[in-house]
Amino acid sequence: AYRPWQADGSPPPSGTRLEEVSLLLYENAYNTEDIVRAMNGYQHPDAWEGGAWITTPSGKQAVLFAGTKSNGDKYWYGYINPNGPQYACVDANVTDFTTCRNADGSACPQEDFSGCCDAEAGTCVSNRGWWTTRFDAEFILFDPNDLAKVANGQMESWEPQPYAAIDIDERLYLNPPEWDLVELGWGDQRRTRIGDVSYDRQSGLLYVLELYADGAMPIIHVWQIK
Repeated sequence: AYRPWQADGSPPPSGTRLEEVSLLLYENAYNTEDIVRAMNGYQHPDAWEGGAWITTPSGKQAVLFAGTKSNGDKYWYGYINPNGPQYACVDANVTDFTTCRNADGSACPQEDFSGCCDAEAGTCVSNRGWWTTRFDAEFILFDPNDLAKVANGQMESWEPQPYAAIDIDERLYLNPPEWDLVELGWGDQRRTRIGDVSYDRQSGLLYVLELYADGAMPIIHVWQIK
């Protein structure tokens, strides 16, 4: 958050670097192998794409984020396993970080690190990346009062946690083109489910982009916020 004016209400000179405060900032996974200073339930494949500050005529408020959440029993860096989503398929050539973890952040059993395909030989059924036994399209809600506490120095930027999560999968079409499945995945392992959001405060309408909903084309879902 930042204030675009000076204490007396006048604008700062052109080119001034404004002071800012990070209201919500969890640990960067590139900085540590440990799952620390993270959102509860964090997994590496999580992808939060859009956010909005929600208000209602009754005065209720929430900070909403939307994205594709990994809720798997385990998650890994590698490929989809053709034997089923419950099985990991790590890239066995990558050894400089933990490539498979259980839901609690602990390392997977050693047998999960052997891999299941050879990308150079063309035997992998998906592109390489972070995969999980299950993805879900979700909204998560934060209390704005917690962000105010961060701004006032009463909480650290990694301490606020969502107070609610809403699964919206049953509202989605999830109908990507066949040629994109190698990148997007399929079934429970379909990633990149939803994208950006926008909130029309005057009408109370929340617009949410579903990616690859009509072949390669997105569609927009609309929710009425009350």
